[in-house]
Amino acid sequence: MAKILSLTFYYLSIMLLFYRFLILNLIAFILIGYDKYLAKNNKHRIPERTLLSFTLFGGTIGLGLAMLIFSHKTSKRSYLLKFWLIVIIQITLIYIYFNFLQNKI
Repeated sequence: MAKILSLTFYYLSIMLLFYRFLILNLIAFILIGYDKYLAKNNKHRIPERTLLSFTLFGGTIGLGLAMLIFSHKTSKRSYLLKFWLIVIIQITLIYIYFNFLQNKI
């Protein structure tokens, strides 16, 4: 019985994590599209800090795809530097987790 509960909890936590990242990436994608719309219409824009926050918390794929699809923020050097720095940090943390910490936790 304990093993079934353990597996159920593990499966549930994986699914919750998956949906969290899915929703975060979807919101990030929509935000870039909306910011592009605001930029075209000379309206008040979404702050870069907000967009980069979504990248930091896991919306990297959605934000990156939206940047390419909407051709938005792709020529702003300071933004791209911050974006790629966050991506490199995320990849490094994932590498460290799977190669050094996973068996110790």
